[in-house]
Amino acid sequence: MSMEHAGHHEHGATNAMAVAATLHCLTGCATGEVVGLVLGSALALGNVATIALSFGLAFVFGYTFSTLPLLRAGLAVGAAFSVVLAADTLSILTMEVVDNLVVAVVPGAMEAGLVDALFWLSMALSLVVAFLAAWPVNRWLLARGKGHALTHEYHGAEPVGARRYVPDLATPTLVAAISAFMLGGLVVALAA
Repeated sequence: MSMEHAGHHEHGATNAMAVAATLHCLTGCATGEVVGLVLGSALALGNVATIALSFGLAFVFGYTFSTLPLLRAGLAVGAAFSVVLAADTLSILTMEVVDNLVVAVVPGAMEAGLVDALFWLSMALSLVVAFLAAWPVNRWLLARGKGHALTHEYHGAEPVGARRYVPDLATPTLVAAISAFMLGGLVVALAA
């Protein structure tokens, strides 16, 4: 294999790993965002309170979804959480800042209710833009052995004992569930 071909292969592998890491991160952020925006809308919270709730819940779900595989692999809670803090914080922060900015600048999105198509469409747009913003961040981290590179060795480890009961939430399953939920919300909004 030529050096040029090997470099191209390594570059492609890093890109693919960055896409997977960004999708994984997006599932936690999206879950927190959707739950936060739904709660904020249902409770008639103001824009600032809704954004703060969504922002906080995105970190909670993002860290949780990243910690579970490490717990399944045998890490103690404290060790798993410290790895996840180092691996995911910059990615989640990037997604959250971009995601919330998009929703905030789409005219009427923050005032849209759960049965308004604008709510669901602006949410989908914000997640796509957040993915595009976080992908280069994750790629940069991975290329330096940081970010999801810190957690990669633990994924796919065979759990032993009680650890086999720790949920194994596969990224494709989470992406499908979030997409179906958002599509369902949009369909209900369009039918209303």
